[in-house]
Amino acid sequence: MTVEYKIAVIGCTGRGDYGHDLDLAWSDFPNTSVVAVADEDRNGLAAAVRRLNPATGYSDYRKMLDVEKPDIVTICSRWVDRHHEMACEAICRGIHIYMEKPFCRNPREADEIVGLCERHNVKCIVSHPTRFSPLIATIRDLIDQGAIGQVLEFRGRGKEDMRDGRDRSGAEDLWVLGTHVLDMVQALGGAPLWCFANVLTDGRPATDADAREGAEGTGRIIGNTINAMFGMPYQAVAHFSSRQGAGVGHEPSRYGLQIFGSRGIIELIEGTIPAVKYLGDPSWSPGRSGVQWQDVSSAGIGIPEPLVAPKYQARHWLAIDELLSAIEEDRDPVGGPKEARIVTDMIHAVFESHRKRALVELPLRRDNSWKDEPVYSQESSR
Repeated sequence: MTVEYKIAVIGCTGRGDYGHDLDLAWSDFPNTSVVAVADEDRNGLAAAVRRLNPATGYSDYRKMLDVEKPDIVTICSRWVDRHHEMACEAICRGIHIYMEKPFCRNPREADEIVGLCERHNVKCIVSHPTRFSPLIATIRDLIDQGAIGQVLEFRGRGKEDMRDGRDRSGAEDLWVLGTHVLDMVQALGGAPLWCFANVLTDGRPATDADAREGAEGTGRIIGNTINAMFGMPYQAVAHFSSRQGAGVGHEPSRYGLQIFGSRGIIELIEGTIPAVKYLGDPSWSPGRSGVQWQDVSSAGIGIPEPLVAPKYQARHWLAIDELLSAIEEDRDPVGGPKEARIVTDMIHAVFESHRKRALVELPLRRDNSWKDEPVYSQESSR
């Protein structure tokens, strides 16, 4: 029997809006129907109702959840400040979730969402599209087959770009775009074991005095340059860096991930069918070796991409398909809150390592000394 899913949408016009068209993600998906949308902004709500016609509009998302009783709610806002609140309201009503990244603001919020999902048997997926790409399985297979030899390091960067007239490199880049890169690291390399990081403001070690309110609801952030190293399983390491002024105006950008092995490199950018390149060069230096980069498809190295159906071009289709499968099979979804919690820990570990001026173990300790907002002073200690 075909199941028809009732979908509700929560948007926040002016406070994250409807990020990456999450509200429209269901428009061509079979057996789903968007029945309602909530937005506290009157004009934003009117526009959303027109886009999602015949959805019913609500100014209060809680009322929408209670009246409409949807099967799934899409939390669309790019801003992270209300993700935890909205997710918990949905979970306690037994409503499954598709959520824009970043996941939530801190480890405590992440723990609560994970715990509530388990208690209420709710499935939740965070929108990291690369996690659901068939290329992830291809890259894992290439690594397992020894295409790049022993994995030595993962090297990722943020976009280091401008938005709304500001350079968002450093902490904002880590939160807003680094979440994709760190999830890619985890998807291909496993959960990290430790973090050692340095955070700079205008070239000097960042302190409490540099803390500022971050864009997109992140809360207090610090630093316009970040250099972080994570210890990975099997003695590999992963790096994430973002430096003020390093990427503005350059195309193509360095945003993405490179995996360096003893026999070569695999490079991928973010997306459902991302551009993936392979360099079979142990020296990592094609200028010296003469070895050429090769394209990688879901079918392998140098083979044209066979997956050309519209669902592979859509940003959200594969993630939604995984969410519905997890609901129907009653299992944890790929890219769910447990994986997203690891990314949240990785982000906070960067600032905790800088604060302590020391390596910190992952996952982060959960104890009474943990604060909702980390203290960034080098002199501070637990």
